Amino acid sequence: MNKVVEIVSGLAKPVVEARGCELWDVEFVREAGQWYLRVFIDREGGVSIDDCEAVSRALDPLLDEADPIEQSYTFEVSSAGVERALKRPGDFQRFMGAYVCVRLYRAVDGVKEILGHLEGYDNGRVTVRTDSGELRSFDGPEVAGVRLRMEN
Repeated sequence: MNKVVEIVSGLAKPVVEARGCELWDVEFVREAGQWYLRVFIDREGGVSIDDCEAVSRALDPLLDEADPIEQSYTFEVSSAGVERALKRPGDFQRFMGAYVCVRLYRAVDGVKEILGHLEGYDNGRVTVRTDSGELRSFDGPEVAGVRLRMEN
């Protein structure tokens, strides 16, 4: 985890939890020449725009005071989303059995995206049961990302 993400996560977690939400993720990324600081939150039953606004208003002055980012950036607070990325071991455990899309760095059998139900996660190794019923496993270095996916 980079230093900015680590500092912002530490500042954001108590703010988010005080508003009855969970801190899902923090990212600090450069897109189209501009830096973005994004705080993703979650809540049982879903996140509202009011939740995002409350977290943003409470966290913004703490970020100004701590000043962990040297360059200018755009600050955003949003819901983790229905098709959120699974990154931490706890994310995989929480969504075991859920329908997911596993993106691979290199195509396997001519495809780079595998859809199926999450059947296992062990030390970076992701196992899914595909729509055809086949059990497929991929080691961490093969996996570009895993996201929840709405079932068709």
